[in-house]
Amino acid sequence: MAKKSKISKEDSELFRDTVGPVRPLRHDKIALQPPHAKPIPRQTWLDEQQVLRDMLSDDIDTAELETGEEMLFTRPGLQHNLLRKLRRGQFSIASQLDLHGLTVPEARQALADFLRACQMRQMHCVRIIHGKGHGSPHKLPVLKNKVNSWLQQRDEVLAFCSARAVDGGTGAVYVLLKRRPA
Repeated sequence: MAKKSKISKEDSELFRDTVGPVRPLRHDKIALQPPHAKPIPRQTWLDEQQVLRDMLSDDIDTAELETGEEMLFTRPGLQHNLLRKLRRGQFSIASQLDLHGLTVPEARQALADFLRACQMRQMHCVRIIHGKGHGSPHKLPVLKNKVNSWLQQRDEVLAFCSARAVDGGTGAVYVLLKRRPA
């Protein structure tokens, strides 16, 4: 049914006289439709989550670190003087953690708890004893490799290196921690 026009007949005639004769335009354009929803980047999200899992994994190339080799790690920007003092054992050791006899999951939890407690107490240098692996089934240092990986993943760790022979040698590390903001 046609709607009744509210425009008067005179107004309609005036409009037609002013506009003149009209004809419909032909075009090949598609009629407007609302835009499609943006696609959800599911695979990108999955890839990013996998990267995060891989960054915090326990996988490490054991060829990278063999028994007897010195461990050494430093964050970019750390002064060489600090690293030299750490390697010489010139920092006072505020606390130590001995991981001997612990399983990998127990050692990981103990290390995380220890570092958190040390930073809360404003400790700057600590020693972690991981052992040389002589008691391991294949005589390889399992915890040494894990500690190397775990410490590099911790933001509060500025640097670490193998201890001097009197403090455990390659079976222990000195760890330099960030100062906790006040």
